[in-house]
Amino acid sequence: MEWYDEAIVLSARPHGESSAVVTLLTEGHGRHAGLVRGGQNPKNRAIYQAGNRVRAQWRARLADHLGSFTCEPLISHAARLFDDPQRLTALSAAAAVSERALPEREPHPACFHGFLALLEAMEGDHWAEAYVRWELAVLAELGFGLDLTGCAAGGDNDQLVYVSPRTGRAVSLAAGEPYRERLLALPGFLAGRGGGGPLEVGAGLALTGYFFERHVFHPQDRALPQARQRLAETFPVEAS
Repeated sequence: MEWYDEAIVLSARPHGESSAVVTLLTEGHGRHAGLVRGGQNPKNRAIYQAGNRVRAQWRARLADHLGSFTCEPLISHAARLFDDPQRLTALSAAAAVSERALPEREPHPACFHGFLALLEAMEGDHWAEAYVRWELAVLAELGFGLDLTGCAAGGDNDQLVYVSPRTGRAVSLAAGEPYRERLLALPGFLAGRGGGGPLEVGAGLALTGYFFERHVFHPQDRALPQARQRLAETFPVEAS
């Protein structure tokens, strides 16, 4: 068995004395793991950093075997963000969410291309807002998309400020005010108002984090990945 594909590195874990089990997000084969012989040597450790883009060859005797990877480095995104700890944390969070949330060996090309778009956005000024939108897109790809286009209670669509934790639909200021303690905040940049900023990004991460925990990680008896939790801790949360 053999295939070639473009991929993004999600993780590399030591295996034995010198090898590593590497997990990639590939365009045509989804989240896929394989053994890299010599994966712990310094040269290979630099290649298999989370977020790096590679061209991968996978080989195995049978389709259901772990198999082995040989990868050619394409772009070292991790090295580009090395001097910005917050962006590097976001890169680690995106890799961890992808590894935990996406089903193994199930193609999701939209998630692959969405991750590539996020990697490009990570070098821009509005990278944090792009990260929140990326998480919304992953939720939608997994079948848990939020409806932020209109008020679930029939209120004014120009004043969408809440999200129902039960339905994932937006709620207007007037319709949601009596229930505000039970609703999630909808940041303005996701409702077409304003350009974001740290407080709104913090609200966005709380919003997507809630639905990831409810629909994706809780059914697996898991918490949000630690890297994702660390990212949320770097953004302020507005007091209620």
